Amino acid sequence: MAEEKQAVLLLADGTIFYGKSAGKIGTTYGEICFNTGMTGYQEVFTDPSYFGQILVTTNVHIGNYGVNKLDSESKSIKIAGFVCRNFNVQYSRTRADGNIQSYFESEGLTAISGVDTRQLVKHIRDMGSMNALISSEDKSIDELKEILASVPNMEGLELASKVSTTEPYFYGNPDAEFKIAVLDLGVKENILRNFVERGCYIKVFPAKTTYLEMAEWRPDGYFLSNGPGDPASMDYAIKTVKDILNHDEKIFGICLGHQLLGLGLGINTFKMHHGHRGINHPVFNRITGKCEVTSQNHGFCLNPSEVLAMDELLEVTHVNLNDQTIEGIRLRNGNGFSVQYHPEAAPGPHDASYLFDVFMNMVKSSVPA
Repeated sequence: MAEEKQAVLLLADGTIFYGKSAGKIGTTYGEICFNTGMTGYQEVFTDPSYFGQILVTTNVHIGNYGVNKLDSESKSIKIAGFVCRNFNVQYSRTRADGNIQSYFESEGLTAISGVDTRQLVKHIRDMGSMNALISSEDKSIDELKEILASVPNMEGLELASKVSTTEPYFYGNPDAEFKIAVLDLGVKENILRNFVERGCYIKVFPAKTTYLEMAEWRPDGYFLSNGPGDPASMDYAIKTVKDILNHDEKIFGICLGHQLLGLGLGINTFKMHHGHRGINHPVFNRITGKCEVTSQNHGFCLNPSEVLAMDELLEVTHVNLNDQTIEGIRLRNGNGFSVQYHPEAAPGPHDASYLFDVFMNMVKSSVPA
């Protein structure tokens, strides 16, 4: 185990928290955010949507069930830094591969523990998300403030292409009945598994792939994945979405994919005060009249007034019961839909996994028998 040293968390507004070093000794920075989930810390660490962010967990104990390579949502840790109250190196799960300290060290992640996370989360909720810095190196506060001042803001930042695959790859059984083209903006492993379980063969394309390049594979449907960064900065993906829509293809988007579908339709996005991140967010399904408990991870949202102004083209299907933000839309022509939350959450609620079936029924209706 690495030497335990004092560590510091510095926020862009000048607020300072002191704690103990965890993971790799070093200095790291990004936009600070918090997740309220009680379980699934490894899935969160490896979710590409968190790229460029320092994560705070509201659950007090982190590391208590170790880590297992099968629990990862991508090939590596994607968060920029980590903040928690109790950092538990000892673990009690028999199927774990190792402890969280060794995991962080092998992945090069710098973290801080022993922080009053209740006070920190309340501060973020009041003041909003902002850039922050963690350091366990021998640097003065003035030096750290100078480093933090040079960190770009998340608004306007294009990050999806940094976590996307660099080359197309296939996933699933080549003899499967249906072919789905996935635009990888930071796709999670369990999304691909959900498609494969429903009889799909997947081809995953890099973020900057054009519609024509994907169409050459002759897929039965197109999926826009989750991912990090400001969706409004992604001109290349917005163009691809517009082309998919103009060719009347079947399309499904999750999280960043939901925002891009809106942008492709001419709806603007905005940066939220502190975003939604957790596994217990209540969402009202306006189609069924039921409430769904959902997993969420996003800091941007579709402009509600602009969505409602497009009533002839699309309808709002889901609304967040905490703040009334729009969580789902579908095209009235029956060709596509999207949701802001994560129906594939693993671990997490399964209330919304039916959405993969909805998309597959949409695909099947357009495929010749």
